Amino acid sequence: MLGVSWALAAQVQLGNEELVTGGFKELLGKRVGLITNPSGINRRGDLTIDVLRKARGVRLVALFAPEHGLYGHVAAGRLIEHRVDPPTGLPVYSLYGATRKPTPAMLKGLDALVYDLQDTGVRSYTFISTMGLAMEACAEAGIEFVVLDRPNPLGGERVEGPMVEQAFRSFISQWDVPYLYGLTCGELARMINGEGWIKKPCRLTVIPMKGWHRSAVWSKTGLPWVPPSPNIPRPESPLYNASTGLFGELVGGSGVNIGNAIRRPFECVSASWLDPARLSHHLSSLGLTGVSFPILNVNFEGRRYKGIEIRFSDPAHAPAVAINFYLLEAVRRTTGRDLLAEATREGRNFSLFDKANGSDSIRKAMQAGRPAADIVKSWKRGEDAFRQRRERYLLYRDGQPTTVQNTTATAPATPAPIKKPASLTGPATLPPSATPPSLLPSRDFRVVTVSKKDTPTKIARDFGASLNAIVEANPGTNVFGLRVGQKLRIPRDPPAAQP
Repeated sequence: MLGVSWALAAQVQLGNEELVTGGFKELLGKRVGLITNPSGINRRGDLTIDVLRKARGVRLVALFAPEHGLYGHVAAGRLIEHRVDPPTGLPVYSLYGATRKPTPAMLKGLDALVYDLQDTGVRSYTFISTMGLAMEACAEAGIEFVVLDRPNPLGGERVEGPMVEQAFRSFISQWDVPYLYGLTCGELARMINGEGWIKKPCRLTVIPMKGWHRSAVWSKTGLPWVPPSPNIPRPESPLYNASTGLFGELVGGSGVNIGNAIRRPFECVSASWLDPARLSHHLSSLGLTGVSFPILNVNFEGRRYKGIEIRFSDPAHAPAVAINFYLLEAVRRTTGRDLLAEATREGRNFSLFDKANGSDSIRKAMQAGRPAADIVKSWKRGEDAFRQRRERYLLYRDGQPTTVQNTTATAPATPAPIKKPASLTGPATLPPSATPPSLLPSRDFRVVTVSKKDTPTKIARDFGASLNAIVEANPGTNVFGLRVGQKLRIPRDPPAAQP
């Protein structure tokens, strides 16, 4: 039986929903381009592509695809090409191919370029770089840039990690923000515009959310999660990515796996030569808030994986970025293997790791034997300065949900308190399970054949399943690029964790 408790508790109105509530007034009479992927949906699972196509007085004429493509299924780092989108017949311009900034030819004839993507709150996730470069292109072309605001899945209070040095600025460290920056995409767009990080400020309109507050991580929003990319399958994935992604950049070639091999990306650390008990004990002895490191010992597809899990009991307050460096130190102390020294001897390239960190000073400090705790403390000055610097760009304040009028150009808006919204109505959908797919109980599936009128949203509604459950039930399948005649597995039971 489908439950409704989480749907009734939902209090957050997304920017794309506020656009509809306002009658699309910001886009009426305009030729519009849209930067999006399957994460650009509302709470009902309706893609913003479809919402804008059906909106009277709005003409959607072009789509723009970030890294991972328009359907969010392309592997990280893989370039994508321009194409035509079969379901809509619209041109799809790649912003992760020959160019990462819209060209004048791509923008020709547009009155506004709309941005609706779910980022992760992690600086190295390239959607925010795409957003800023698109803002710069719109400024140069005299086109309005419209952000449909979305929650930061890590919440708006978490500010962690190193800042970016100019020499290490890149597409994975484009802006002068900490590794975890605690801003929504709308707030960050205002900061990019207001701080002069692009050549010329654009004509910016942010359509804010209603009812979101800074302390709310994704699980508190009541919103469905659709993976923005293959290795961010669940709403908890951004926090895991922040905690082991940098570590993973360093240990390639050492035999260490951070969960991808068992379809739990970023959630664990395993290797045949690790001592799981010693590693777990060492990490637990650090006394880190809200996180534990239980032993991992699983069989997956005929292979045994042993190591440790990262398990968050208090996601809002547990450290994240620091775990990367405590892990590296813990491996050396419990096994005697210095993975960084091994990589240096083997002549591996540290360019990507240094760019992700925004500096080579962290790597050099580790090579010199500096304790991980000291490296973490070294970020504090930059973190504190950033908190003050970002203050004038915030659209949502601590303590209670807030709303603001749509914000245009660079003028910071003053949030006004609102009454807590009444319980929301609409189709009930269960939240995605926090349990990794490899650990879920076996389910009974029905197999359906895609017909001409089917969309992912329609199929989910017809069979009483969530989009996330369908994605997890069809690994390796692009659920958002369906073809007529294609077979899909639909779970018969609710997509909630079993007792």
